Amino acid sequence: MSFATHAIRVARLARPTRNFSTSLSARYENVLVSRPQPGVALITLNRPKALNALNAAHFKDIASALKEADDDTSVGAMVLTGSDRAFAAGADIKEMKDKSFAEAYASNFLANWEVISKLNKPVIAAVSGYALGGGLELALQADILLVSPSAQLGQPEINLGVIPGGGGTQRLARLIGKSRTMELVLTGRIISADEAEKWGLVSRVVPEDIGVVNAAVQIAATIADKGRVAVAAGKEVVNAAFELSLAEGLRFERRLFHSLFATKDQKEGMTAFAEKRKPEWSHS
Repeated sequence: MSFATHAIRVARLARPTRNFSTSLSARYENVLVSRPQPGVALITLNRPKALNALNAAHFKDIASALKEADDDTSVGAMVLTGSDRAFAAGADIKEMKDKSFAEAYASNFLANWEVISKLNKPVIAAVSGYALGGGLELALQADILLVSPSAQLGQPEINLGVIPGGGGTQRLARLIGKSRTMELVLTGRIISADEAEKWGLVSRVVPEDIGVVNAAVQIAATIADKGRVAVAAGKEVVNAAFELSLAEGLRFERRLFHSLFATKDQKEGMTAFAEKRKPEWSHS
């Protein structure tokens, strides 16, 4: 993608968009949506009897709620979480077990799994309990991944005669390397929160007395208090590091940095710093 294309995208982000804040209270069947702090949307997976296993209807609700929050001009960041027992214990096997190759191939099954990576605003995943298979693949898409001490993470698809199909092999390899990814994918071993932190798979383990959701909401609130255009640019350029060479990535970072000098927030931020006051962002 050319720099010109990215510059156009930054300019588009700087333009005001419709405010959907009143509809964030919309009731989904499989997720709960709330506003724990100004600028923060909390999306909670809500299929407790199935340990938040991800079927088509569930994933549709997750994608819709995330997209709705991403389009809401009053939201600066999102938190995605599950229950204490499970973030998501995987994809719904009952829904998949009878699929044929022709059905999976013709429908491009799981092609819509990349919902989080396509959002402009940051997403913080707060994981407790099981994050397995598709559940871990969903969490891995988040921009920041926090876990509680109870978290158990893994890609056990090999035990079902398949492999991860929602990005697990690719994202894990980039995060923890070939050898550890091979171990998880080929053995189906489930790792603890402490091991995940040691491997660099998660940002950190949040103590129980603080609470992983509370920590995630606080990070989201901190991000929501920044200029939205710069936040979107920061997310985009970090993600580009996984796709570009170092030379290309450095050039892209520099050009996106340059483009932010066309924003009102750059002028306000630097002026406020010079005047020793808190900036008042216009998100433009």
